[in-house]
Amino acid sequence: MALSNFLFAQCICYFLAFLFSFIVVVPLSENGNDFHGRCLLFTEGMWLNANLTVERQRFTVQEWGPEAACRFSIFTGLLSLLLATVQAWRTLFFLCKGHEDSFFYAFLNLLISAFVVFITFIASTIVSVGFNMWCDAITEKGSMPNSCEELQDIDLELNLENSAFYDQFAIAQFGLWAAWLTWLGITILAFLKVYQNYRQEDLLDSLIHEKELLLGRSSSRTSLQDEKSAMI
Repeated sequence: MALSNFLFAQCICYFLAFLFSFIVVVPLSENGNDFHGRCLLFTEGMWLNANLTVERQRFTVQEWGPEAACRFSIFTGLLSLLLATVQAWRTLFFLCKGHEDSFFYAFLNLLISAFVVFITFIASTIVSVGFNMWCDAITEKGSMPNSCEELQDIDLELNLENSAFYDQFAIAQFGLWAAWLTWLGITILAFLKVYQNYRQEDLLDSLIHEKELLLGRSSSRTSLQDEKSAMI
């Protein structure tokens, strides 16, 4: 792959990672504000009668989910957003100037990309599993007449704003998994770059070795010719 095409592919991937990370951070931050800092991931609750005389049910939270789950997801989105921004600018600069990464920086980029892939996968799994548990709780595993998406239009009377929780986490889930796939592609490109640099350095070492051998043979032939001339 030509250098310009390779850098252009990396630049496109970093732009996509930035875009997907952005649509992760925004809805998760909005949901944190709507729920007043509470995390709905892995939340447990059930529908109970509001009182003994009226058969109206009200959703009651038994235990809110750990705040670390939501914070880690937002942190992952912010980290991905920051790294994608820096790397996109850096790659675009190299593309315009025609520069190329050294073997060390290419290997460092591979390690960073692999780390982001790892934590993005964890965050994506946490959000998907945790949100499914929340939906199972408010729908009583599908026994309620309303779906999880429909329940966001109903006031759950939890003293918080729940009118957009489904849309927010649906967008965040899409953004996280899309960001994970994008960073996986970036990691593959980084690996190919490291492999290419390794092959180039290995070829360069071979050429240097062959040059030394040729110079050694040339010098030995010259010395033999000098000895023959001296004997004559």
